[in-house]
Amino acid sequence: MTAVPGAVQRMIDATNSEDDAAFVATFTDDAFLSDWGREFHGHDGVGQWNRTDNIGVHARFAASASRHEGAEDVVTLTVSGGGYNGTGDIRFTIVGDRISRMIIAAD
Repeated sequence: MTAVPGAVQRMIDATNSEDDAAFVATFTDDAFLSDWGREFHGHDGVGQWNRTDNIGVHARFAASASRHEGAEDVVTLTVSGGGYNGTGDIRFTIVGDRISRMIIAAD
């Protein structure tokens, strides 16, 4: 497995420790997050998604694979908690040391 990018690992750690501020801080100010077509923009949007679909439902992430494809990092995450439970690939675009895009969708 390729190492999980640092920004993604910080997002995973923030989720697993239920640290809302640290979670949002892993994203760029103009971040874009898409969750099966539901779109969220900027820190406000990422924070909203976090409250309804992530830390707000006590999600936990475990990475099992990571690979680089073009400009994206694809990380296979197993998700558990009070919302979605399952395993899938999440696509990330990293700018500097933060996440600028996080795409959750069927491949």
